[in-house]
Amino acid sequence: MNMKTIILFAFAILLSATTYAQEITPGQKEFVEKVKKLRTEQRAAIKQKDYVNGAKCCEEILRLTAALKQPKQNVETYLGIVKTANRIFNYDLACCYAQLNKKKEALAALQRAIDAGYQEYRHLKTDTDLDNIRKDKKFVAMLQSLRKYDKLVILQGAKDYLKENTDTMPKFTYEMGTKNLNYVREYFKLDSVAGKGDEVSKIINILNFAHNAIRHNGSNYARVEMDAIDLYNYHKATGNGINCRQLAIATNEMYLAMGIPSRYVTCLPKDSTDTDCHVINTVYSKQLGKWIWVDPSFNAYVKDDKGNFLSINEVRERLRKNLPMVLNEDANWNNEKKQTKEYYLDYYMAKNLYWIECVVDSRFNPESPYRKNTNKYIGLFPAEGEQNVSKQSYDPRYAVHTAEYFWQAPE
Repeated sequence: MNMKTIILFAFAILLSATTYAQEITPGQKEFVEKVKKLRTEQRAAIKQKDYVNGAKCCEEILRLTAALKQPKQNVETYLGIVKTANRIFNYDLACCYAQLNKKKEALAALQRAIDAGYQEYRHLKTDTDLDNIRKDKKFVAMLQSLRKYDKLVILQGAKDYLKENTDTMPKFTYEMGTKNLNYVREYFKLDSVAGKGDEVSKIINILNFAHNAIRHNGSNYARVEMDAIDLYNYHKATGNGINCRQLAIATNEMYLAMGIPSRYVTCLPKDSTDTDCHVINTVYSKQLGKWIWVDPSFNAYVKDDKGNFLSINEVRERLRKNLPMVLNEDANWNNEKKQTKEYYLDYYMAKNLYWIECVVDSRFNPESPYRKNTNKYIGLFPAEGEQNVSKQSYDPRYAVHTAEYFWQAPE
């Protein structure tokens, strides 16, 4: 999805939350229905490059937002919706005005979007809808004011890891050869999936299989046992995808079932208000003598400019140092949208690599919603990085700042 689609999707969630709130007023309900209708008309107009009507839709949504009365209860939700609407639709209005060559109006709308919290530096820098105002001094100043919010800039500003004594910290373990994992191996015919090539080819083949076998849906949490077979059968029975955490857990079990050490790793942002994170896998290749990056949600792995596979830690450091990297050509979302290095690594994963978390014991069905969770979670933070970070995951029992400990090779 492009940034505008992502933002509109986020706004749709806000509208949905308001629609089903227990204390919704008749005025709020009417507002929601009108905005939904106008948003549909706006998107259709912009798709047809009808920027006049696209602008009119944005203007009407903003007028309705300004007229929305503040309730006595649920004030925080109300304020969030008003701010979000002003951020989104002033930005879209700026794009429409720019396309109509109404430069003064476009710049004013863009400034209102920024005042309402718009922070997407990288998108603003490249959005072709705004090319008509890109050279204006006011635009240049607004763009520069957002640079501090760029996800890559934030990651590059993180402090380094530290050297600590980790002698008392738990050792990472990897379940293999158990009855449940052997059944996973047989159920998915993983020996056939992996093929007869070298170990690295087997790792990639299993990645491709997991990506193609189970659809990803970042907003859906499947209420089933958290093992590869149940998650796969949930998708097959319902047609629904599963979120990145569940997909990484399923893929993790496939690697463990084949005797390949693997973990599912939660990658998280610095921003404590950011509700998004991403879960991928780190898989240990004995052939290469290192961990490598594996992401089943996007069928993704990463190499350096010389063709060497990279680990999560190496990708993070290369982002921080602006070193070249190559995303595999067939990286994609659900075989529908191709991923680019610029979006996937420089934006999305740069945002989500500020701190990292995983379980100590990599095993079958690690986070069942029907059983007590006894997992121990370890968070890897940059120096002083555990202060005010996003906690959109399990709170880590252990916080460390030593990459060598966190990424130790399996015994």
